[in-house]
Amino acid sequence: MGATTLITVAPTGAEADKAKVPQLPVTLEELVQTAKGCEAAGAGVIHVHIRDEQARPTLDPVRLRDTVQALRESTGLVIQLSTGGAVTDSFDDRLRVLEADPDACSLTCGTVNFGDEIFANPWPFMADLYQRTQELQIVPEFELFDLGHIAALHRLLDAYGEPYGGRVHCDLVMGVPGGMPGDTRTLVAAVQALPEGATWSATGIGRSALPVMFAALSAGGHLRVGMEDTLSYAKGVPVTSNTVLVERAAALARFAQRPPMTAEEARAFLGVRPRA
Repeated sequence: MGATTLITVAPTGAEADKAKVPQLPVTLEELVQTAKGCEAAGAGVIHVHIRDEQARPTLDPVRLRDTVQALRESTGLVIQLSTGGAVTDSFDDRLRVLEADPDACSLTCGTVNFGDEIFANPWPFMADLYQRTQELQIVPEFELFDLGHIAALHRLLDAYGEPYGGRVHCDLVMGVPGGMPGDTRTLVAAVQALPEGATWSATGIGRSALPVMFAALSAGGHLRVGMEDTLSYAKGVPVTSNTVLVERAAALARFAQRPPMTAEEARAFLGVRPRA
């Protein structure tokens, strides 16, 4: 087990409706304030989805670049852009996300049933995206929604070599309807199948948030939390902010005697390129 815990916050996502969840950060100002609070609470990475003026998911290149710049100026966090976007986004638009010059990005290793939708990640798109991260010196985080995605990750590494930064870091996304369940048995099976030497975080969606968090800490993994993944703090208790989710994760990490990494430690851990 490592001595510290990487905490990633995913504050917004592409699914939650601002009208129904007013505390969801959707404007650039809200996102920056959220990032500052979460960094102070123990987050080292921010996983970013952005919204337009009507709070709808967007991959607008100018807005993405402005978001990266604002977060870089106001925090030390590793800025990880989602290349998943919304399920309706085109492959070309998702590839273009990398032009916003983030430190890192998500790279989902396969297609998955996502509730009533299909989150499409065919092999040619994965391969293109991975090679672009290598060219642009962006660290990919391999998002794994199912055990078959881990086989695809092995195939990707075999075909194209190690990622920029030399560290294979994965996020096990558990509890999505259509993906792998958010329980300890599945987490253990997934971790055993990862490439040798890989590091990993785990994300529990909805009611699986706490079981996955405890399982990840007990197995030497890292944590991702945030309002993208759950809007309930406890049964019948809505999340009031992303900061409270990071605070809870940080408290559990300290309780496990693996306190949160600072943002600077997270950069070294992930092999992110130095800031200019």
